[in-house]
Amino acid sequence: MTSSFILTLSCADRPGIVAAVTTELAALNANIAESNQFWDKETGTFFMRLAFTAPDGVDRDRLERALKPAIERFGMRTSLVDQAKKKKLLVMVSKFDHALLHLLYQIRVGWLDAEVVAIVSNHEDSRGTADYEGIPYHYLPVKGDKQAQEDQVIALFNETGADLVVLARYMQILSDRFATRLFGQIINIHHSFLPSFKGAKPYHQAHERGVKIIGATAHYVTPELDEGPIIEQETARVTHAMTPDDLIAVGRDTESRVLARAVKLHLESRVMLNGKKTVVFG
Repeated sequence: MTSSFILTLSCADRPGIVAAVTTELAALNANIAESNQFWDKETGTFFMRLAFTAPDGVDRDRLERALKPAIERFGMRTSLVDQAKKKKLLVMVSKFDHALLHLLYQIRVGWLDAEVVAIVSNHEDSRGTADYEGIPYHYLPVKGDKQAQEDQVIALFNETGADLVVLARYMQILSDRFATRLFGQIINIHHSFLPSFKGAKPYHQAHERGVKIIGATAHYVTPELDEGPIIEQETARVTHAMTPDDLIAVGRDTESRVLARAVKLHLESRVMLNGKKTVVFG
């Protein structure tokens, strides 16, 4: 019986990195199923993602011991993920539930290999959905004390063993403290093709400007509002004949798809942070 793993690494680029890693894996009779590499010439940084299977008896500890000399030699930053462990999501939502519903559907049909362990909201609107899906629902309104509410979310994140916080149209600005505490573990969907039309009523702004393309952007959350590293984007063609409501309808579909794809890329360890940008191995 084999086990499946994903190794991601980054380090200063130099000859021999791939050979050093694959030689150790071959010595353990591991079989590489997928390999992706990228050399960022601007920063001189090398990125790699390896998906591989390991034979019975070769567990995570043994792999880490085998790879340790190569990691130390090249100064690698690494992550080794056991694919047998189902990822856990904590989803936050306000009143608009289209992105949440799409995530739940993609999990139900198996396209997303994940489990939603909690739904957090500052409104009661999605409680029925949570009850139907059998997911614990936590109504945590923001009543003047944002830190206390966010402390509850962090406690819930730790208690559930969640791997990722997904903001599925959660319409509250997170504090710098919260964003920093869970950096790289929070994905947000923004209802525009960043950086255009930020703030309130983006589709109305787009309509007033007569845009021909609208879109959505999924990104990691950072203390800088809507400036986090971008994971996924999509645009949709619109026309002068469309009303703001038409744009909103197109936007809802686009947002849902983009968020789901971003979550999938993250869960499959296909996204690597590269300063203010990301390296995304499709």
